[in-house]
Amino acid sequence: MADETLVIETPEHVELHFALATMGNRFIACAIDHAIQIVAIALTFFLALQLSSGARRVSDKVVEGFSQGSLWIIALAILIAFVLFFGYFVFFETLWNGQTPGKRWLKLRVIQEDGRPITFFAALNRNLIRLMDMQPGFFYSIAIVSTFASERAKRLGDFVANTVVVKERSAEAPTFAEVFESEVIDSAMRRLAPAVDFHGDVRALDSADIAVVESFLRRRYDIPEQPRQWLAWRVSVPLMEKIRPGYDPATFNYEGFLEEVLARYRVQKKYND
Repeated sequence: MADETLVIETPEHVELHFALATMGNRFIACAIDHAIQIVAIALTFFLALQLSSGARRVSDKVVEGFSQGSLWIIALAILIAFVLFFGYFVFFETLWNGQTPGKRWLKLRVIQEDGRPITFFAALNRNLIRLMDMQPGFFYSIAIVSTFASERAKRLGDFVANTVVVKERSAEAPTFAEVFESEVIDSAMRRLAPAVDFHGDVRALDSADIAVVESFLRRRYDIPEQPRQWLAWRVSVPLMEKIRPGYDPATFNYEGFLEEVLARYRVQKKYND
């Protein structure tokens, strides 16, 4: 692991920084996921055996029913076990935007290399190679070597799907004491991101634009870091096209930009009123 930080440059030449997941965190998350898989597969075969024993009792009355019914039950159990093993990661990473139960517990997330959320096909591709990553002997030896040798801590599945695993740092919502002691009651007006100074006229924006900004700033406390940065970029781009701001790319960040836009807009609106 040559670099512990993933830096993604947007089309506006602004850098987004993500902390790459460590080997230890990924190992623990993977162990949790495999433990869940083992329990689910064990329960599947236990239920299959129970159903088979029921079929055996029925076979006393229907001679051919047991042999055929029992084989179908076993075949179904094997199919379910196969789906649980190969489909588990694809299902959760698609449903939970790059997270599995283990990754969610450790606050890890799979994203695409350009910072976008993972897609179904990316999740499918990275997990189709998982069996190869697990070799030899299901100890993930190939994945460990690949992760340490890779600049962005990528296993073979990540290379195929163009994905990386990052560690999230969620924004902390203000406590009740902070809310009541502060003069700023509206959570959208709280400054969390590094300050951004830009040159531009916010009067080019309308109330609908500001409503989107306010909605994002109020809800960001519940959004993990990677989706929050990506969403801040998506909200900022249309505003930047209207304002055409001048700024320093070295210190610019989209969340701080949105905070500054809202603050200037409210000051301007108060002045005009």
